[in-house]
Amino acid sequence: MKLILRADVDNLGRLGEVVTVKPGFGRNYLVPQGLAMPATEGNLRAFELERKKLQARMDAVKAAAQDLSDKLTAERVIVRVRVGEGGRLYGSVSTSNIAEALAERGVEFDRRKIVLGEPIRALGEYSLEVKLHPDIETVLVVAVVSHDWVPGQPITPEEAEAAAAAKAEEEAASDDAGQPEEQPAV
Repeated sequence: MKLILRADVDNLGRLGEVVTVKPGFGRNYLVPQGLAMPATEGNLRAFELERKKLQARMDAVKAAAQDLSDKLTAERVIVRVRVGEGGRLYGSVSTSNIAEALAERGVEFDRRKIVLGEPIRALGEYSLEVKLHPDIETVLVVAVVSHDWVPGQPITPEEAEAAAAAKAEEEAASDDAGQPEEQPAV
């Protein structure tokens, strides 16, 4: 079945392209969703008249996705979870947990746009890919912390150990600096 795409469709084509798809996909999804129309002579002429409006709409969607991408790049999302001994999570962090944490900060979008390769099952910082538009992908930094975590504290037990070691070194250096230097005997 030949169709004219009325919008960019992932893994299929761009606005205005004539594509060949299986009849069921065209009849049951693309045409009812308004993403395509049958490729006939009359529809080709009608599409050329409608192309500017559709392109303007696609450009607006792309601009909105770019604005959202800029917001997400600047954000560090903190997801609070319950943890047991040793910093192990009860369950895992999913895309819906991340989307809820973003919604609390006033950034709302479809959670299915977050690409989560495998479930997050430990405390720490993770860089996740977010596909906002076929042309726009961004990286979202997600910090998974304990439910009783206070801002300014280390996120993972490893970071806590490193911070404690750095503090001990700093204290040792300040103790050495406070002692007067011994003068060599003449």
